[in-house]
Amino acid sequence: MNPPPILESGVVPTKPTITASTCCYCGVGCGVLIEHDGERILGVQGDPDHPANFGRLCSKGASLHLTGDVDARARYPELRLGKTPARSRTDWDTALDHAATVFADTITAHGPDSVAFYISGQLLTEDYYAFNKLARAMVHTNNIDSNSRLCMSSAVVGYKRSLGADAPPCSYEDIEQSDCLLIVGSNMAYAHPVLFRRLEAAKAARPQMRIIVVDPRRTDTCELADLHLAILPGTDVALFHGLLHLLLWEGWIDRAYIDAHTQGFDELKLLVRDYSPASVARLCGISLEELQHCARLISSAPTFLSLWCMGLNQSTAGSAKNSALINLHLATGQIGKPGAGPFSLTGQPNAMGGRETGSLSNLLPGHREAGNPEHRAEVAAYWGVEQLPVTNGLSAVELFDAVHDGRIKALWIACTNPAQSLPDQQKIHEALSRCPCVVVQDAFATTETCSFADLLLPAASWGEKDGTVTNSERRISRVRRAVTPPGEARTDWSIICDFARRLEQRLRPGRPSLFDFTSPEALFEEYKGLTAGRDLDYSGLSHAVLEQLGPQQWPFPPGARQGTPRLYLDGRFSTADGRARFIAEPYRAAKELRDARYPLLLNTGRLRDQWHGMSRTGTAAQLFGHAPDAVLGLHPDDLRQRQLRHGDLVRLRSRRGSLILPVHADEALLPGQAWLPMHWGNRFLKGLGINVLTQPAFDPLSKQPELKISAVDVEKVELPWQLFVLIEGDVQRHFNELRPLFENFAYANLSLAGRDRPALRIKAAHSRAPDAEWLARIDRLLGLHEGAVLAYDDPHRTVGKRLRIEDDRIVALRLAGETLARDWLQSLWEEGRFDTELRRWLLAPLSAQPGGDTKPSKTLCNCLNVSENSVCAGIARGLDLSGLKHELKCGTSCGSCVPEIRRLLASRPMAV
Repeated sequence: MNPPPILESGVVPTKPTITASTCCYCGVGCGVLIEHDGERILGVQGDPDHPANFGRLCSKGASLHLTGDVDARARYPELRLGKTPARSRTDWDTALDHAATVFADTITAHGPDSVAFYISGQLLTEDYYAFNKLARAMVHTNNIDSNSRLCMSSAVVGYKRSLGADAPPCSYEDIEQSDCLLIVGSNMAYAHPVLFRRLEAAKAARPQMRIIVVDPRRTDTCELADLHLAILPGTDVALFHGLLHLLLWEGWIDRAYIDAHTQGFDELKLLVRDYSPASVARLCGISLEELQHCARLISSAPTFLSLWCMGLNQSTAGSAKNSALINLHLATGQIGKPGAGPFSLTGQPNAMGGRETGSLSNLLPGHREAGNPEHRAEVAAYWGVEQLPVTNGLSAVELFDAVHDGRIKALWIACTNPAQSLPDQQKIHEALSRCPCVVVQDAFATTETCSFADLLLPAASWGEKDGTVTNSERRISRVRRAVTPPGEARTDWSIICDFARRLEQRLRPGRPSLFDFTSPEALFEEYKGLTAGRDLDYSGLSHAVLEQLGPQQWPFPPGARQGTPRLYLDGRFSTADGRARFIAEPYRAAKELRDARYPLLLNTGRLRDQWHGMSRTGTAAQLFGHAPDAVLGLHPDDLRQRQLRHGDLVRLRSRRGSLILPVHADEALLPGQAWLPMHWGNRFLKGLGINVLTQPAFDPLSKQPELKISAVDVEKVELPWQLFVLIEGDVQRHFNELRPLFENFAYANLSLAGRDRPALRIKAAHSRAPDAEWLARIDRLLGLHEGAVLAYDDPHRTVGKRLRIEDDRIVALRLAGETLARDWLQSLWEEGRFDTELRRWLLAPLSAQPGGDTKPSKTLCNCLNVSENSVCAGIARGLDLSGLKHELKCGTSCGSCVPEIRRLLASRPMAV
């Protein structure tokens, strides 16, 4: 770690302290060591003793100490009363009394189902439990759902109906021990980088290991594959049935295992008989040889492991896809042993903890069902209440439909950003605008959802909380507080328990409180009893046991000394008769299909260095270095067909909305397909963001929406008046001041740039020039209206150029009218130099830069700040991968850049 910095006062802080905790991003659940001085987080390293990552971190995790800009944080409660447009700062007592009064009055007037809670897979288990008890025991509603509905609910259904319980049966070490891995619908290299590094190492140690990747796109994950099946979007069920057909035909199934441990095989056998290899190959858009090769790899491997994520789950057929994949494991007996099994990779850090505590509208704590009378009675008795609500709760899409049509009148949103992440954003924004009372409990005040908050409650964030999370392999880890939250921000569990006690006074006065919790440990101790005797039993755990033994996998019953690495070793499953179930469901095409008006299929996914809606990663400039803008990817044939060029602005439209953004050629796609990163919302991209396009149709069982397939069309737009802005320092202040000025623009993309000198960068375009006063206001906010400013203005052509120079370098710039020189100027800014050509260029009538087509090079290796240009120069000098690692250090930290470096090595000639 770097040495502690010197404070502005010149005082060196006291000796840093190290606190072990857990990363707040994906479901890998990496252990991290936080270096801090009690007030500020100074650095982060991977925890070498944590069994999930053994010291490894991805580019996001390694940058955690650079995120969470205090200027982006919610620091004080804020309340909006009546029709006032802005919220005002208030105190906690006033804020929570107001919330309790509104919720109590709404419940009294309209019933308990007139209120709802929408929470997050980034909450801690203790937070989750407090929310669940509040909704079910106090408010008496099942209207509580999580953003995990958007990522993991189809996996829940798949596990439960096939194996009897929502219990991933595998461990991460199975990734290293397997002989054949099938990765489906997951760009693991981006979404779960640390696990991918473990897979890369295993493949290098055992080259005979076979890796199959099923994905419509050729992603970085495919670079490691022995076989890439680029199936047509949504055809996964047909693929799995076709593979099972081949396994049956060739006699490659385990009939003894089927007879001893399963039921329903004969019905499935009848179904897959109709999925002939030739018809499946045509349906999936792959060759017959590829399909047969895949079946041979699976059947010939001593152990077979499958890994999957959003590509399977985010679908109107997500449950069928999960079950069809699990069918392959049951038919081959590839479950319940090292290196084998169906292994869902969780998307969020504690989506598993949410499922365990019942934080989906259809669940109750301890993997119970809200629709099961016996389960309701068990939980009611445990909580000491008469009964739990019987009426079905609303899942995420249904919940916001109810907000939209007025059935839900008070909505509490915690640690999530539905005004960016849910599909059909036009409707979501309308719903939030109409809701009489929206409470938002969040660490960041800058999310799209916060603008709709009538009451904003500042919550603690990563590094400021204490509790537990559960990762993808059922491993429970401690999250520990290192520093105090800024301002008056409070931990999530304490906010909810405080609110609940105030609500009790209004709804059940005089009764003993259900929320007399004084610590997250007290919540854990109460909750764990609800797991006793269940499939996930971890009643033998406690915060103290985790401190003593380290992270542990459930089940962990009383008396255990270590967790359970694998489930179903004896072939007995969590069903009434102990047998797993084969699920026979036919392939059904996606509900939204292409037609003449919408001839392309849009897929969405993750970028390497960003996370979800960028509320946290969007505060770290260096995380924009690899992919600074939201860009639509199309196959080169589709560009030519539409007479588009790389970089053109296009209008991308679906049946729900449209968005203007640049297009680029992407040979990783097949013709007829389009791809967008999922991260950009209305804050960073004018037009309500990516999810203005996606569809709200959902799986009938899991209620998970179809975020992976949207029919779209593309057309070029002419926006001749363009603007480019770059201003360093005070990034969040500049963001907040400048972003509202682009509401009337057709296109505006905001991002950050730089590393040592973070800056706000804006690209914008419109059909005509704004008035002079608008531009003057921009210049005032950028400090380009006076002082050491170089300027050229041509009002007749509405072209203008302004730069502010301090200490012989650019600190702010603005190009208006046209922006040909923007890449050259950004390069000069990044290099921190004042080019002698600048003055001559400023007097020229055009903005074309001198010195040719100079462009800023994207950051290929974020950890060590190595640019693509540097890597290409090294390749030109004859360096191979080892040489590049040795000389430039790229790929020697998290390793996420290695697949891209390999592609450059393959495509560029080395010096002879």
